[in-house]
Amino acid sequence: MPVLIIAEHDNQSIKSATLHAVTAAARCGDTLHLLVCGDQCGTAAQAAAAIAGIAQVLVADAPHFGHGLAENLAAQVLAIGPGYSHIVATATAAGKNVLPRVAAGLDVAQVSEITNVLAADTFERPIYAGNVVATVRSSDAIKVVSVRATAFEAAAADGGSAEIVTLEAVADSGLSRFVSRQTTSSDRPELASARIVVSGGRGLGSGEHYAQLLEPLADRLHAALGASRAAVDAGYVPNDYQIGQTGKVVAPDLYIAVGISGAIQHLAGMKDSKVIVALNKDADAPIFSVADYGIVGDLFELVPQLVEQLG
Repeated sequence: MPVLIIAEHDNQSIKSATLHAVTAAARCGDTLHLLVCGDQCGTAAQAAAAIAGIAQVLVADAPHFGHGLAENLAAQVLAIGPGYSHIVATATAAGKNVLPRVAAGLDVAQVSEITNVLAADTFERPIYAGNVVATVRSSDAIKVVSVRATAFEAAAADGGSAEIVTLEAVADSGLSRFVSRQTTSSDRPELASARIVVSGGRGLGSGEHYAQLLEPLADRLHAALGASRAAVDAGYVPNDYQIGQTGKVVAPDLYIAVGISGAIQHLAGMKDSKVIVALNKDADAPIFSVADYGIVGDLFELVPQLVEQLG
């Protein structure tokens, strides 16, 4: 039986997180189908068809899919779900919103945030804030699986030539409605997929200091900006900057932690980064236990010096 992947998109293009789910899904089965639900989403469907490894793109196009409401998307997945061995999505906010509804509708157990596929029915996933890796085997006829994007390479976004099939869209469930969306626009890379991340913590002292110190550094490095939960809770930055167990999980090539103590909740979201650089005035801060390079000192002096050195 084929594997179904739920695509994340903006009706124009496929989001990069989906490419990581494709790689994981390819380890679950040989035939991959990608579901694109949206409103006037033909351009996104064409982009999906170009993804390497996809055999078929299923398109459900209707106005009530336009804003990605989980109830409607889950209903569409349930309408076709019994024909698949696995239903896969990325463990983003969108994926976490849809997949539990799908699993409940199919009366199966969801396997969440896998980091490895050992066999078609056996997966690895982190527990206890990433300190333990559990091996989970599912005996359900249909495996509902969310994928931690940072654990899998992205599939190639081009080179494929999948068949595009139009589905009959399910009716609007009427269980929810779109009211408004508030987004933060930025010219910087998307946090979840950035190669370099500059992240700040409570040690910065205020939102003004966060902007004054970290934004120039991020600009020099063409980096995304992140933050610890303490900084978000203190109101320094919006909550979509949060990295950690209750925020986003990142694994960039370079992670710079400024004024972050290194609580276990934060470490769970960034400790898989390739190179970690920590700046903190406390030499005993837990962040240094995972850092490849650590600098002990006053961040209000160190960060401007670093920006100056970078030119």
